[in-house]
Amino acid sequence: MYDVPDQTGKLVVVTGANSGTGKEATKRLAAAGARVVMAVRTPSKGEAARAEILAEHPDAQLEVRRIDLADLASVQEFAEQLSADESHLDLLVNNAGVMTPPTRLTTKDGFELQFGSNYLGPFALTVRLLPLILAAPAPRIATMSSGAAYLGKIGFDNLQWERGYRPTSAYAQSKLADLMLSNHLAKLSADRDWGLVSVAAHPGYTRTNLQTAGASLGRQSALNKFFMRHNPLPKQDVETGTEPLLFAAADPAAKSGAYYGPNGIFGLVGKTTQVRNPKTATDPATNARLWQVSETLTGVALPSILQR
Repeated sequence: MYDVPDQTGKLVVVTGANSGTGKEATKRLAAAGARVVMAVRTPSKGEAARAEILAEHPDAQLEVRRIDLADLASVQEFAEQLSADESHLDLLVNNAGVMTPPTRLTTKDGFELQFGSNYLGPFALTVRLLPLILAAPAPRIATMSSGAAYLGKIGFDNLQWERGYRPTSAYAQSKLADLMLSNHLAKLSADRDWGLVSVAAHPGYTRTNLQTAGASLGRQSALNKFFMRHNPLPKQDVETGTEPLLFAAADPAAKSGAYYGPNGIFGLVGKTTQVRNPKTATDPATNARLWQVSETLTGVALPSILQR
């Protein structure tokens, strides 16, 4: 098992911290000494997860705060409250997400649910928190992508899937966008001397409720449940599947602009290694274009002090 480096004295925000890779990352970062803000959509579920972690690690420093990444007003409220309460944020872990709802759903702001929840919400949160993050001695952002990003395409003329919605393709687009966000942040940091380390990761095929509940937001058919239970693809437990994200979030050897995932068959299982970026995610012009479109869609832009 990956040994998370000492995080004593660091303040961390983990989105989607009540289950799956988010809960595992929260537990192991807190066990390493971090003070972790568990950013969750449903506080009662966050409190239940907090109690479970405390039962295993009684000294863990954990706080539950509400955020709904499918609601830009909620994202703004979370960021403003955290910025009012804290002098800096050492690490933001963009982990939360939804996966392949069978019909096109929308966020509170009218965005296609996967693009809105998996990408635009985290984009808005990241940009709003950047001043707080850059106030830290060694600022870092770790963003969870997916192996599906290799299949993704950014359809600038149909980002919201208003035409021809396909669940898996929409998911792949959202996770490619996450990777492009991470890479563009790394470039901005290098160009503007921010000192920010921006790293992306993917968990391979990890057993979490993203697959077991996410595909229909908790309303799976019996056939789908059977397939998920008996899927022949190699898969791994959440402890191993979270390790690329933990490496991206905490390891001194993690490189800004790099992408980490499992090293085994088809990238589905195995030990953490640096993996290749999809070609689209390595194109600075396309990454910058997506950033500009995201600013327009969310109404959230870099503060003027960071635009130079």
